[in-house]
Amino acid sequence: MKEVYMALALKEAEKAFLKGEVPIGVVIVKDGKIISKAHNTRRKSKNAVNHAEIIAIQKACKRLKDWRLENAEIYVTLEPCPMCAGAIANARIRECYFGAFDKSSETDFLKLIFQDKRLNHKVIYRGGIMEEECSKLLTSFFKEKRKTLKNSLHQD
Repeated sequence: MKEVYMALALKEAEKAFLKGEVPIGVVIVKDGKIISKAHNTRRKSKNAVNHAEIIAIQKACKRLKDWRLENAEIYVTLEPCPMCAGAIANARIRECYFGAFDKSSETDFLKLIFQDKRLNHKVIYRGGIMEEECSKLLTSFFKEKRKTLKNSLHQD
């Protein structure tokens, strides 16, 4: 079932890609039902915190009329950043599954945040679900961005 939800998160990431946003998608599931989906909108919204995870958490909270998303699972196409990991932990999401690993960090932020003794909630997490597909979309996006930048520099 994890691959089914990750495939749906990947569809959200593709929406972001088509809009020129970093292609990250999210699906939140509770009791076997999808309660929210989202993708990055930082560029369009001009809002630094409009990461896919934050938007999906906000939608899920609104739908459930509660800030606690206990027993929910979140599926993210890229390993969550520290801000999003904090939001996932604070929303009391039980499990976090992600596709691609963020290789730009040498620190396991997820372990630091999800298992922090100061929080009364621990998040179970696992990466590498549909990793190849998730990584490929991100690589394609940044390759296209570099190509566009290179072309614009040569035209000036």
